[in-house]
Order: sequence, then structure tokens, then C-alpha cells
Amino acid sequence: RHDLIWPPIPPNLLPPTAMLRQLGRVATPLARGAPRRMGGNLLLLRMISARVDFGNLKVDANLAALVKDEIAPGTGVDVAAFWASFDKLMSDLGPKNAALLKKRDDLQKKIDEWHLAHKGAPMDMVEYKAFLTDIGYLVPTKTDFTVATSNVDPEIASVPGPQLVCPIDNARFILNAANARWGSLLDALYGTDVISKEGGAEPGKSYNPVRGAKVFDELHKLLDEIFTLSGGSYADATLFSVKDGKLTVSINGSETGLKNAAQFAGFTEEGGAVSSVLLKNNGLHFDIIIDKEHPIGKAHKAGVRDVVAESAMSAIADCEDSVAAVDAEDKITCYRNWNGLMRGTLAASMEKGGKTITRGMNPDRVYTTPSGGTITLPGRVVLLVRNVGFHIYTDAVTHNGEQVPEHFLDAFVTALCSKNDFIERPGLKNTRTGSMYIVKPKMHGPEEVALATELFGATEAAIGLPANTIKMGIMDEERRTSTNLGACMYEAKDRVAFINTGFLDRTGDEIHTSFEAGPFLPKDEIKKQVWIKAYEDNNVDTGIAVKLSGKGQIGKGMWAAPDNMKQMLKEKIGHPMAGANTAWTPSPTAATLHALHYHRCDVFARQEEISKRPMAKVEDILTIPLLSRKLTAEEVQKELDNNIQGLLGYVVRWVGQGVGCSKVPDIHDVQLMEDRATLRISSQHVANWIAHGVTTKEQVMETMYRMASVVDKQNANDPNYVPMSPKFDGIEFQAACDMIFLGKETPNGLTEGTLIRRRREHKAANKTVNVTIEPAPKAMNQ
Repeated sequence: RHDLIWPPIPPNLLPPTAMLRQLGRVATPLARGAPRRMGGNLLLLRMISARVDFGNLKVDANLAALVKDEIAPGTGVDVAAFWASFDKLMSDLGPKNAALLKKRDDLQKKIDEWHLAHKGAPMDMVEYKAFLTDIGYLVPTKTDFTVATSNVDPEIASVPGPQLVCPIDNARFILNAANARWGSLLDALYGTDVISKEGGAEPGKSYNPVRGAKVFDELHKLLDEIFTLSGGSYADATLFSVKDGKLTVSINGSETGLKNAAQFAGFTEEGGAVSSVLLKNNGLHFDIIIDKEHPIGKAHKAGVRDVVAESAMSAIADCEDSVAAVDAEDKITCYRNWNGLMRGTLAASMEKGGKTITRGMNPDRVYTTPSGGTITLPGRVVLLVRNVGFHIYTDAVTHNGEQVPEHFLDAFVTALCSKNDFIERPGLKNTRTGSMYIVKPKMHGPEEVALATELFGATEAAIGLPANTIKMGIMDEERRTSTNLGACMYEAKDRVAFINTGFLDRTGDEIHTSFEAGPFLPKDEIKKQVWIKAYEDNNVDTGIAVKLSGKGQIGKGMWAAPDNMKQMLKEKIGHPMAGANTAWTPSPTAATLHALHYHRCDVFARQEEISKRPMAKVEDILTIPLLSRKLTAEEVQKELDNNIQGLLGYVVRWVGQGVGCSKVPDIHDVQLMEDRATLRISSQHVANWIAHGVTTKEQVMETMYRMASVVDKQNANDPNYVPMSPKFDGIEFQAACDMIFLGKETPNGLTEGTLIRRRREHKAANKTVNVTIEPAPKAMNQ
């Protein structure tokens, strides 16, 4: 039925492709309920795999084997009892999950109707707020309680520092994140744009001593600033030694020490000489490495070879926005990697310099204290795991023949993996306080947080963990959570250990929630409106008000440009200054540089200052950033180009290659670290403009054709890339069309349904599998 497709496909472009690709072209809106069980659209493409029966469950055989043979051994958990508990969970909580998703739809319908009834009228905030309260969207403000979360690791509770977010399905990437606790400052400065190339200081393929000298100049300035000496500069140091438990620095024939002697935390020795000096400020460490035999050390007066900075304190191993996991095969990869992390055994092989090397998890670091004792510092970050949202269902496990909420499965399996971290065994550990950390994304309001709390309790009971072992991270990225954040945290007051903000998803939900209110401003202007500042401030204000400070993280979002570190150093100090004790960075190198901001800003002192200001107003958060002027044709086209190029650039890798997070060039060829959130804001923005006449479907399609050619050129050197032009008949291109032209009908504007459906279609079309083609449930065709 190519006549049902928008845009209409000229007959000469209808490709004689394989049946699955041809049928997969049809794109119709997804309804709630049955369509959440992600298959095809008018067709369900269901991969046939062997199943193992556990009561009312049918579990993918390979997943069942993973749990039985790799995850459960040593935990004391009986596999049959584990699945029996999951069976019961589905009976107890499955209907609640479905009911909460229906409530989202019911609320959205009422909000759409309200905006349509008030079309063209000025916003009356009193009336609007009363309406949202009457329908149960807004609940009474609640900050009259204290977070009671206990046994939180210091990296999350009490030591501010950077946080990484990394796709869990890539073992090499997630190992890099796990090992990003310590990073070379020399490498971070030498290899980025922080140090200019002027005066013959280009990086080059081999070490450039001119650039190296510039790096050391910058490094000496940092040391002088953060670990100030009583006299002189580190640039003139000739010897580091320890005398009577104090650090002694020789400069021009005289000796000096730290202005603040308490910053000296430890040292190591080799051959009777100091080989490293451990310094501490605001809870974070610098390790000055001394090696006079090393080529770099030989060139330094005191033999300094490197300065290793404590960098990322924590990292989120992501099962959600930065991965492309669409079936049991993909989920097994995610779970296997998390299990390896929790057992301390994950390793990955890679080619380097013509040799195969194997990378594992870094050991802890041991130093002698100033008093002669021993101190051991973790060699790795503390890992959190982000499960998927309430709205995704999976057929990796079925219950009474129906797919199950994937976040239920995520909670059970990742928690069972984490039990390996709690048992007495030799090897590396993640937590030192007996806690596991699960980040919950895209929750809408306190009722959904309450269900997540109930889920965690059932999970703990199933695998034999003490109550409240599983700590909760609440992603403040949906409008109904932002406006009710205190009430959300109250539902998890014994578990919450993390809240944070994120512009892309939050703006995507802002647009979808208020879709019928009118056309939205261009994206860059949306960032400057009153609602975004109120949203960001409210997250910090609420966290401070309920005493999360010192018990968990108040976080800020990602710096998306990994190649622009100079600008990041200039701007990202705004996050700790805003009261956040963590913020996301796109790479270990970025974490090393961002850590400098936490040396320069005492976050807890800043939070104390912020606590004295009035809390952000919910009325400001509810102020919709609508367009109030007529845009020029050039402004409209520029915005469309930006949105659609970014959307296509990301979709083509997600659907075509199964890559959920990568550096994607923007329309100006600036590399940006993108994940699924970029699709939500871009698709909703374009769909909103179509609906309100700012643009037309025809203009959008012309832009898509043109931007597809741009993306093709940007990916020309990728041997695995399949161009979208000139036929535009690929599954990847159609996925992008679905997101835009079905954007209004897509529940909450979320893109996962389209991506999962199209990725499964792509996998079925490009490898030999047993596939059964079934008519979709009637609800799918409404």
C-alpha cells in the first residue's frame, strides 16, 4: 500500500527489493497497548528463537543460558526461583505499568483539548495551572521531607566530580569509562585544542617538544593555582622529597612546601627516591609522576613525567539512549558486559601498533601516607546502570504470550549481575558500601517513581538483597516530573541517590506536551526562555531542599562537542557553579579537564549559598516557549536544515549499523557526541512546525532529500555505510520520515518505537534468520 505512505513514492522509485524491506515501508501511527510490544507496524517481524519455559514465561534460550551459566553462579540465587519471581512480578506489576502508560495518553488528550479550546487566547497561567491540577498532572509541591538514602559510595555522595555516560553494549568503550577514574593531564592538554598550535606547536604524529613545553607551562600554572607553594613556582622545582611527613620542594637551592600542608596526601618511592607525589583538593587528587629516565622526565628540571588527575568519579553504563538494543541478542550483549563489570573481569581486545592487546579493568592505587601508613585509592569509577523506560516492551521474555516491560527485565537481570559485586570474593569491586545504582529514565510524575520503587523492592526480595540496596537515579527529563520533582523524590526518599537535567529530552517532551498550544521557537531561542532556567534551577533547588546534598548527586547534562575542549574549559564550570556536584562529559579526556572545575569550585559551599535563594517557580517552568513573531523564509529553512541533517546523521547509524552513540558531524561538520535524545527534540520540532503551518510537508521532504545527500557525503569514508540517495528507499531514511510525519501521534514524542521497529526490520533483511510474518494487532492500524 505505497499509496498510504507520506511522502507519496513515485512509481519509478518503488524498488524491487526483498519482501521484508518492501513491506516495512508502510508507516502508520503507533497506538498504546499492544503496539508497545515492539514489532513491525502493519506487520510484526518476529525473530524465531528457541525458548525455555518457566511457568507462564517463555525466555529466549540464549538469555536463559546467560543467566544460568554466567550470571547466577556464585550468587546463591536459584535460577528457577529467579524466573518464578519474575513471573509473579509480571502478574503483580505488569498491569500497573500498562495503566500508567494509559494515564500518560489520557492526560495528553486532555491537554491537547484544552489548548485547542483556548487557541489564539493569551495564556492565563492561573487558569492553566488550575486545569493541570484538576486533571492530576500537577500535584501539591512537596519538599517538607528529608532524603534518607544511606550507604552511598563517596564518589556519588560526597566527592563532586565528572560523570561519564557510555553505551554498555561496547566492551571497549565501557572499559574506557570504568578506567577513567585517573587521566593524564599532559595527554589531555597536549592532545586537545586547549593548547594552541601557534609557534610550531602542532601535535603531529610524534612528540613535539615545542608543544610539550607549552603543556608544561600550562600544567605549572594549574599546580601553582590549586596546590600553591609557600614560595616559588612549580616551574622552577628541581626536586620533590618528603621530610618529617611533609612535602619538600627544592627551588633554586632553597626548600619550600605547600602553603596548605594538608593538601599533601601521600607518595610512592623507588630506589629511595620519591617517584610520585599525591596531592588532594576538594576531595580530588593529583598524582605527580616523577621519572628522570623517561624522555619527557629528562626534559623537566625535577624529572616530572606526567601529572595524573583524578577525573571521572562515576560513570553510567547505559542500556538506554546510547545503545541500539532491539532484541534478545542485543540485550544479552548488554547484560554480559554489565556482569563482567560487576565481577571485575570484563576485558576487550584491540589492535594497536600492529599488535593485539587486551584491556581490562584498572587496579587500585596504593600510596604511603605522610605519617608512614598506607592509603589505597580506587583505580576505577563507581558505576551506575541506566535501565530503559517504562514504555519499551521486549520479546526476549514473554508472559502468557505477551511481551514484557523491558525495564522489569533490566532491573532483575542487572541486579542479579550486581549481586556478584556484593559477595565475598577476590578481585575488583564496584561499590565499597554495598549499594547498586539504577538510573531510571523518562518517568512521568510521582506515580511512576512509586512503581519503580515497588519494582526495586520486588527485585531485592527475588535475589536476596537487603531492602534499599538498589539506589535510584531519577532523570528529570519529562515535564510532569520537572513540575512535581519534590513529590517524585518523596516516593523514593529511601533510595534516591541521583537527579539530573537534560535539555534535549526535556525539550522534546515540552514540545509534545504543548504541541497544540502553537508553534515553538527555534531551538537556540528555546534555550534562552524563562522555562529552561527555571527547570535547571528547580532541579538544584529541590535537591538541596530535601537534603540530597551529601547523600547523592545533583547532576547537569552533557558537553556534546568532544573536540572543543578549550570552550568546555571556559564554559562548563557553570555546572558546579550552578550547584551540581556532577555533570556529564563525552570522553575520559573531557572528564580529566572538567575535573579542574571541581578544584576551582567548592560545590558544597556553592550549594549552601544557593539554599538561601527563593526556589524556582513552577509557573516559570510551565511557561511554554512559543513563537510570537513571523519567521523569515531563511530562518525557517536554516532551522529545518539543522534539525533534519542531525536527525538523519544519527538515524542512519542507529538503524543501519546498530550504533547508538557516536560522534556525528552537524551541518557545519562539527563533531557532536549524539544519542537518541537528539532525535526526539528534532523530530518533534519539525512536526510541530508542520502542524502549525510554519513549514509544509513538501518543504520538509525537499530538505530531507537534500540533507540525506549531505549526510551521505559526511559518511563517504565509512566502508559500512549505505547511502540514502538517490533512491531514498532505505529503511534508515524511512525511519526518519516516520519520526517526523508521525511525530504528533507518537506517544510522548518518544522515538524508540520507530527505531526499534526499523532496526529489527533492517536486521531481518540483512541476515539469514527464521522470520514469521504476522498480521499486526488491530490497534496498530488505528
